[in-house]
Amino acid sequence: MAKLIHKATQFSLQTKVFLTFLALLLFVLGCFIVYVNVIVVRPLKLKTEQDTLVTATKVREQVDLYVEQQNQMSQRILSSKNIFAAMDKSSSAHSNYERLKQIRIIKDIMFQAIGPSMNIKDMSIYDNHGVLLTTYLGSGNPPAILNTMMESSQVGRDWKESGFVLLRQDDTISFVRTINDQNGKVYGYLSIQMEQAYIQNLTEGITAGDVYILNEQGEQMTGSEAGVTFTNWTKPSSDEGLDVDKNDNYITHSTSPSTGWITYIITPKKSVLGSIHSVQTMSILLITALMLVSFVYIFLSTRNLLLPIRKLRGQIWRMNYSNMNLKVDETPKNNDLLLLNEAFQDLMERLQQSIDREKSALHEEVKARNSALQAQIAPHFIHNVLYLISIAAQEGKTKVVSDMCKHLSDSLRYIVSSPYAHVTLAEELQHTRHYLSLVQQKYEEDLEWDICADELANDIRLPRLVIQPFVENCIEHAFANTMPPWRIQITVKQYNGLWALEIKDNGEGFPPDKIKEILANIQASGSGMNQTADRATALGNMGIINSVNRLKLMYNNRLFINIFNNHAEEQHGATIQIIGSLTRDFY
Repeated sequence: MAKLIHKATQFSLQTKVFLTFLALLLFVLGCFIVYVNVIVVRPLKLKTEQDTLVTATKVREQVDLYVEQQNQMSQRILSSKNIFAAMDKSSSAHSNYERLKQIRIIKDIMFQAIGPSMNIKDMSIYDNHGVLLTTYLGSGNPPAILNTMMESSQVGRDWKESGFVLLRQDDTISFVRTINDQNGKVYGYLSIQMEQAYIQNLTEGITAGDVYILNEQGEQMTGSEAGVTFTNWTKPSSDEGLDVDKNDNYITHSTSPSTGWITYIITPKKSVLGSIHSVQTMSILLITALMLVSFVYIFLSTRNLLLPIRKLRGQIWRMNYSNMNLKVDETPKNNDLLLLNEAFQDLMERLQQSIDREKSALHEEVKARNSALQAQIAPHFIHNVLYLISIAAQEGKTKVVSDMCKHLSDSLRYIVSSPYAHVTLAEELQHTRHYLSLVQQKYEEDLEWDICADELANDIRLPRLVIQPFVENCIEHAFANTMPPWRIQITVKQYNGLWALEIKDNGEGFPPDKIKEILANIQASGSGMNQTADRATALGNMGIINSVNRLKLMYNNRLFINIFNNHAEEQHGATIQIIGSLTRDFY
């Protein structure tokens, strides 16, 4: 036992907090399970079953009361002695006048029995042969022969020419009984037609479930026609009871002693467990409150556990060379958190220092690589322009030479002014205009060019001299085998957070394998790190790859290059797309 206690005191702080929380959580969950199952679910289930049985009885009593009202109405007709004389005389009448007179007497008796309130469909009187004698309203469409209705249905109670039977035909339920005196002599038959919908309305609103009423033969007397069908119906062995079907629905039944009808109530499980769900909601709120209490307890416990560590940390920080003999107030039982915090802080400091050194070295390396790449472009551009000026001079074009020197002066000022700093796309486009003006002095009207850009160009940053190599490639290669006029169109577009620079010409386009070669060289060269020193400086090779590499150095993985030939019937040549991000987090 002492060894177990000693080992428990050596547990880390995290283990102690976890075990404390786990024990408390298991205790709360155990209490919740016991509370829900023993205190809540079982009593509510029993109470729900009892309430469902009581509801079935109430529904059955409602229907029995309505049938009993029809029985009392028939008793009022039979209590009139004139009914027997009128029935007897109508059967033996020798003339229609005498027969109609007796029928009028019978209708008066029916009116007195029904009274001012009427909750039936119609009432009919048959003679002792079962032939229709008269109806009260004539709207119920009773059969002309009573035996027709009796023989077509086997429902209701056994017919013994005493008491009454209940028959259903479509939406009508007929209450049929004999008209006989105290001696048992039968004078005729009385039929009261009741609305099936009216009886069904009596069953609604009492319970949340569906109500079905069957007779003793299992035929449905009322209830939803589209609802449950009792295909395998068997007569219940008891007058009242409760069962559960395969869908976990509660089915209660109650048998009427007067009519023999069986009232079924099918209650969905959700309705039955509605009160239980409410209690479960309250239980969830309760357990949530208990969990909050648990968290407060854990917080206070953790703070108490950390208090010795805080004291130890404060005392260690106060220690120096002059008070190395400072004694600790109490020995902490666990110092894992203190050691972890100090080690992490030291690690973060050393890691931050390493990151700063790495970022500084990478920044210097990128600047050096960009400077080396850009240095390759400037001499190449100057050589080409001087060559064009020399040609114009040889041809004696003094004015052309003067204009070209002015454009060259502006271009050189653009190149040597902070040569390795970023410029805006607008400045780069202006330099391209100077270059195209120089070239146009050579090609005159054979060369047409257009630069279309809006104010967005003032917000886009680029390395210097990245557009010129693409334009040189158009002039030196795209138009070699194409008849003038030669057109170069430069367009700047803006998309969702992206900018796009398109350089389009109407030359002969790239050979099919040339685009793959250029894209492969761009991919192989990376950001200029794999570029060999002896690479040829031809425009189609070094010029494009150099510009792309400098852009990739600046934009890293936020740059996309696309080269394709124009496939429209009216257009020829090729298009180069440079798509970049509008964000400013460059190197």
